Amino acid sequence: MSKPRVAFFDFTCCEGCQLTVLNCEEELLDLLQVVDIVAFREAMSETSDDYDIAFVEGSCTHESEMPRLERIRENAKVVVALGSCATLGGINCIKNFQPIEEVLKEVYGDDAHYYSTIPARPIDAVIKVDHKVHGCPIRKDEFLRVTKALLQAKNPEVPNYPVCAECKVTGNVCVFEKGMTCLGPVTRGGCQAVCVTGGSICWGCRGLMDDPNVNSEKEVLQKYGLTVSDVLRKFRLYDGYYEVAKSE
Repeated sequence: MSKPRVAFFDFTCCEGCQLTVLNCEEELLDLLQVVDIVAFREAMSETSDDYDIAFVEGSCTHESEMPRLERIRENAKVVVALGSCATLGGINCIKNFQPIEEVLKEVYGDDAHYYSTIPARPIDAVIKVDHKVHGCPIRKDEFLRVTKALLQAKNPEVPNYPVCAECKVTGNVCVFEKGMTCLGPVTRGGCQAVCVTGGSICWGCRGLMDDPNVNSEKEVLQKYGLTVSDVLRKFRLYDGYYEVAKSE
């Protein structure tokens, strides 16, 4: 029986999620015992259009990327969005809040006319996505868990509780108590609250959990003298695509 064939693709991104896959090291060697990786630009020069599972990193920011995504979808039995750029649109969507012409001029100056771009979007705005691995970057343990489930023909479990739950388990002092604004109450957990544990806040890179408790979030904001508008701008860092899409 032949092993499942796996391919990795990158669009507009920093490729940090693929680097996380490579950093699996010993676990990656075990994975290679049960799959054949047939395309992975960051790790090998060989490539193939014959694959079963496609992991796609990055958001779509060019018209030319759409037919490429469609070909990946046609070839793959399973498509997995890898990381915040692919699952949410990510940081690339910050440009969507300004006219594209102004963005190009700001970045490229007088050479702006040589370049073209479109508002950034997650890949499921272009093609059907079967599963998502969240985070910026992804966690290698979650990538391995999702991959194992796919190889066993199971539906990967995706955490659907807030980052706050992981902060409590970790014993973190709530950053609201420190005078900061955090997206943890409504952001999907699964990251082990790594940013807060490291002394920062939750930036929302894993996106909103399903059916977030909006009323509870409002109560938290009210308790600390904040308004909804105070926190909405912070969602633009990773979740900007959906804010713009809803307004159109």
